[in-house]
Amino acid sequence: MKRLLLLVPAFLAIVICFGGSASGEKYKGPKRATTDTAWHPDILEGYEARYVNQGEAFDGPCRSTIVRKLAKSPSRKGFLYIHGFNDYFFQKEMGERFVDSGYHFYAVDLRRYGRSLEPWQYPFNIRRQQEYFQDIDSALAQMRRDGITDITLGGHSTGGLTVALFASERGARVGVKRVVTDSPFLEWDFNAFYRKCLIPVISACGAVTKNVKIPQGHCDGYAYSLLKEYHGEWEYNTDWKMIYSPPVTMSWIRAISRAQSQLMKNASHIVVPILVMHSSKHIEGCNWEPDFQNGDAVLDPEMLQKRGEKLGHDRVVCTIDSGLHDLILSREPVRNAAYDTIFSFIRSHP
Repeated sequence: MKRLLLLVPAFLAIVICFGGSASGEKYKGPKRATTDTAWHPDILEGYEARYVNQGEAFDGPCRSTIVRKLAKSPSRKGFLYIHGFNDYFFQKEMGERFVDSGYHFYAVDLRRYGRSLEPWQYPFNIRRQQEYFQDIDSALAQMRRDGITDITLGGHSTGGLTVALFASERGARVGVKRVVTDSPFLEWDFNAFYRKCLIPVISACGAVTKNVKIPQGHCDGYAYSLLKEYHGEWEYNTDWKMIYSPPVTMSWIRAISRAQSQLMKNASHIVVPILVMHSSKHIEGCNWEPDFQNGDAVLDPEMLQKRGEKLGHDRVVCTIDSGLHDLILSREPVRNAAYDTIFSFIRSHP
């Protein structure tokens, strides 16, 4: 996770914890909740979306956004996708692949992300990972109203952590048939000292100094491997999925750290089949070079393999050769392998 988060030394973290302050101007305009009573055309051609009012949060009214693309023929099968950190749903090809295979496709822009971000909110901020459960529940309820009874819940990176945590805490009440994760954020990509000493210090501070911000690395390697204008194949809104993401709050670090611990503590409570996919290669470094097109520049696949093997009782942990961190944004032969793995998993776990 070094490309997402550049942590300060331990002594500086302690200084920030007890003496730091949040930066940035406060929003002074009105804060109004938003709810759609009907679907509207989405920013992605062929998709539609609606906002869901998720009530009052720690920073005011918040909303999530449900995006969908329905299969052309009647179907009871559906896939719900949850994005990762510094992200939103823009993977138009992903939805088309599911629809072409007879699945209704749904995605959520979580609160404070992408379509759901309000002007008074700090992007991506969170106090507890479980806050996202409400956003997931709203989308699942919509899918059931749409007549979908066979639901696969999928997530990428922090979204993968969230859906796995959702399954572990809900147990038999999870409400989906299976879970699919794409490079789930099961462990920090740091050395043992950072994981065992520095992260716990910052996490503890996050309970008190929630909005204090930790700067991130000015690294472009991963973004440049994705964006079409550089070395990738994709176009997306870089105001929502930033090349250089903003500082993260201590409460965000605390939320992630606690979610990881809670998931591993309750890993055996996952009762539905779960797929854990990760790349074959860990990419070190910060600025783009050709090798960034052939591996995970955000998380360590070896760590994901070890933790993935502890999730649930009916699990498949699979390596996708030369995959990027977001496997479905890899070059075409690689993402084809990821899609084949997903559909094979769904078919073999009815």
